[in-house]
Amino acid sequence: MHIPYGRQSIDDDDIKAVVETLRSDFLTTGPKVHEFEQCVAEYVGAKYAVAISNGTAALHAACYAAGIGEEDEVITTPITFAASANSIIYCGGKPVFADINPITYNIDPEDIKRKITNRTKAIIAVHYTGQPCDMEAIHAIAKEYKLIVIEDAAHALGADYQGKKVGSMSDMTTFSFHPVKHITTAEGGMIMTNNKELYNRLMLFRTHGITRDPKLLSRNEGPWYYEQLELGYNYRITDIQCALGISQMQKLDTFVAKRREIAKRYDEAFANIKNIIVPNQKEGCNNSYHLYVIQVKNVDRRYVFEELSAAGIGVNVHYIPVYTFPYYQKNGYDLVRCPHAEELYKHIISIPLYPDLSTEEQQYVIDTIIKLVNN
Repeated sequence: MHIPYGRQSIDDDDIKAVVETLRSDFLTTGPKVHEFEQCVAEYVGAKYAVAISNGTAALHAACYAAGIGEEDEVITTPITFAASANSIIYCGGKPVFADINPITYNIDPEDIKRKITNRTKAIIAVHYTGQPCDMEAIHAIAKEYKLIVIEDAAHALGADYQGKKVGSMSDMTTFSFHPVKHITTAEGGMIMTNNKELYNRLMLFRTHGITRDPKLLSRNEGPWYYEQLELGYNYRITDIQCALGISQMQKLDTFVAKRREIAKRYDEAFANIKNIIVPNQKEGCNNSYHLYVIQVKNVDRRYVFEELSAAGIGVNVHYIPVYTFPYYQKNGYDLVRCPHAEELYKHIISIPLYPDLSTEEQQYVIDTIIKLVNN
């Protein structure tokens, strides 16, 4: 038996949608891209959406559109995948790490304020595991200091904050459609915004900085004519992927509901187990549960991890604090300390959570974990 910590859910409708596109006239840069963008924009309540090749490309594009450049500082969390910080460096900026709230595991607005300097340009708030950050406090800080807010919502499609869907609230929000996320396009991402100027910059950046839009051209030599206005990338996504994404979006609410059911069963099963801390859910936040992360206390985390793996249970650790990686250590981050993030890292394990996880499989996971931590 092997139970992965996460996996995609693909059905016959998804396969049919992909096959139909394979038989169509467009395999890439065709009508399915815009259709997918509209589908996600309508779901989250955003005006504009830009589908892109992956979640990292989405973050890179958002930092570019935000105008991040040399000597600009962007505050983010260390408890995230490296791409959240790397995307800042891609644009010439400097990541500044604010510590987490030890209860929610999300970036702490109070530490954001402490890390602001006259070079701070933006905040990248990561909705860790699918629980939205304290966006009311973050937006207040951004307004006070005139900062751009980018939400890294790779974990949070389908989540809502104070009654609003994640993806509709900030200058830009990025999503990822990797197979272990809420929906998949195999690889893929998207940036949401309500700002037309940011949207235009994102669209240029996705396609080499090239446009055929007559309103943006400096001159027009004929119907074949295009211009490169900025230095962009080839970050396009295919119609094949977007066809899968459109089909998957029809099931998103079902997927999220299933994830919440599984998380609730974990909460109840571990509630009275003294060596396990379950994730806390902040009032006003409706987690979409990309991950279910437990803390194991008074027992060696590596022992639990290795024994779960040996028992056929897929586990992972999300995340190693980004600034502790060798790349960051040799590039000026050797003295950075985020005590709450470092303490959390010592204890966390991500356990299986995906819509097709059966009740029997979940019970096996629960029983195995309880036995290990009690021993």
